[in-house]
Amino acid sequence: MTGYIIRRFGQAVIVVIGVTLITFALLHALPGSLARDILGNRASPQAIAAFNHANGLDQPVWTQYWLFLKKLLHGNLGYSYQYNRSVDSLLATDLPRDLVLGGLSLIFSLLIAIPVGIAQAVRRNGALDYAGTGLSFLLYSMPQYAIALLLIQFLSISFHVFPAEAPQSTSAIGMLEHPSGLVLPVLSLTLVTFAFFSRYMRASALETLAQDYIRTARAKGLPERLVLMRHLLRNSLIAIVTLVGVSIPLVLTGTLIIEQVFNYPGAGLEYYQAALRNDYEVMLGITVLVGVITVVGNLIADIGYAILDPRIRY
Repeated sequence: MTGYIIRRFGQAVIVVIGVTLITFALLHALPGSLARDILGNRASPQAIAAFNHANGLDQPVWTQYWLFLKKLLHGNLGYSYQYNRSVDSLLATDLPRDLVLGGLSLIFSLLIAIPVGIAQAVRRNGALDYAGTGLSFLLYSMPQYAIALLLIQFLSISFHVFPAEAPQSTSAIGMLEHPSGLVLPVLSLTLVTFAFFSRYMRASALETLAQDYIRTARAKGLPERLVLMRHLLRNSLIAIVTLVGVSIPLVLTGTLIIEQVFNYPGAGLEYYQAALRNDYEVMLGITVLVGVITVVGNLIADIGYAILDPRIRY
């Protein structure tokens, strides 16, 4: 187990270095120059030279990359001259609110998708299976903004049940103090994620039901409830572990579309606004963060494999 984790961790470190290389290359592939974007088109050559020297942009490329890595290792994701504050301090405010949105939607979608997927597999080609499959395909094929707008139309405009805008609190605790404003954004994201998870859960459960150990357990007279809990559920969760690992960046950074529709103050909306303002430092800082979190999510999924199925360790 230890050797397996060390190998996966080493691979994760290599991938993270690759992410930083790509991000650094994107920074230098942008049209124009960072100094010109920050100081404006009327900046004098002396001002641009002073800016480049202060930020190490007049150094060789490999030196600039080393300085870029040193900043990242110290938690420095860049500096937003639009906000006049560091990107990491900006994300420290946005990410807890994203954790509320993404975390709640992920928990709710798993609580619904896992039992629904197993029930569909156990009652394959039945009324429940057809209904669940149809609903999953419908939700999965619809764009996120369409689901969000439909919920706003019916639950906010037509029936005035929930507000159409998310809470505008500056903290995650403040967001939780207004649960009615969280219902529609969380529900929109939950419906999409549920459709994604339930299809994989059903397919994994069907594959597990065809295994010999399931037939052996039933032949021994083990109650159906124990067969489902001890043998079917654990072995079917391997596919879901993969999806949860990939979904971790979603939990911590939210989704741009949902945050834009509901004006949810998170990193996704921040990224969109940074693109409109040409705030490259914020965009690249979020890009690096999402890349690193994605690698960490896959590492967690690999460790989850080993816990659920010891054969994978070898």
